[in-house]
Formats: sequence, C-alpha cells, structure tokens
Amino acid sequence: MYNGFYRLADRLARALAYAGGAVLVVIIVLNCISIIGRAFVPLDIGIGPIRGIYDITEIAMAAAIFAFLPWAQLRETHAKVDLFQSFMAPRFDQTLDLLFNIAMAMIAAVGTWRLYLGMLDKYGYGETTLIAQIPVWQGYAAGLVGAVGFVIISLFCVLRSGRRLAGLGTEG
Repeated sequence: MYNGFYRLADRLARALAYAGGAVLVVIIVLNCISIIGRAFVPLDIGIGPIRGIYDITEIAMAAAIFAFLPWAQLRETHAKVDLFQSFMAPRFDQTLDLLFNIAMAMIAAVGTWRLYLGMLDKYGYGETTLIAQIPVWQGYAAGLVGAVGFVIISLFCVLRSGRRLAGLGTEG
C-alpha cells in the first residue's frame, strides 16, 4: 500500500515540476520575444515589446515556484541546517525529521488555505493587473494548483517519516 502511495506522490510531484518547468520555458521565450521586439522599435520593424510582459512574468513565476514545492518536499531538498546531524543518534534525527515534516504539512495547509481565500477576495473585487489587465485571481488559481499538490506531498512525507521512525521501509 505504501509503495502505491509513493508512486502516486512521485507522479504528482513530477508532473507539477514538469509543468513548472514548461511555464519557465514559456516565460523565457515570451521575454526574449519582448526584448527583441523592443530592440526593433526605433527601426520601426517587428512587433514591439509584448504589452504586459511584467504582469505575465510575475504571475507565471509565482505559479512555477508553487509547482516546484512538491518536488522539493518529496525529494527532501528544502534548505536545512544539518551541522549537528552527524553527532545525533539516528532515532533522534528521525524524530526531528518527522517533526519537521509535520510542521511543513501544517505550513503548506495554512498557506494553501490563505492563498485560496486571497483568490476568492481578488475574484470578488474583480482586481486586474495594471498593464495587461489580467484578472489577478487567475494568478492565485495557478499558484493554488501547486499549493494543493504541496499539501498532498507534505502529508505523504509525514507518513514516510513516521515509517522511518517506526523502522518500516520507505523505498518506493
């Protein structure tokens, strides 16, 4: 049963990371097109800069960052200080790992909940970005996809840490 959960968590985190990477590639391409277009404006050649490229980049970067959080959590690559880890008993280290994952799951859940409430607020007021007039709630919704994935993966990591502490296998 655990192996099935692991495969599901791995697929979800991988899919979100690939989606985040694709978003970054699109941002790069759009910014290159905008810069090239801006360079040709004095010559009166080309399309000119993309209107609202700053707004588009800001929204897409936030969505990409949220999409990468589940992968970082699943692979245990968040920044941590392990200066004294080599001096700790393995059981104490596993206990700290479990506590860290519980705290991360709580932070992910509260952050996702607040992001959802922020999205509802922006939707209700009809707020748009300054230049491109993109509804701001859409950026929140894009980030919410990765945030929900982050909660799911964080809960799985609590399970994984609990299994490690109990001496059960955690390989996927």
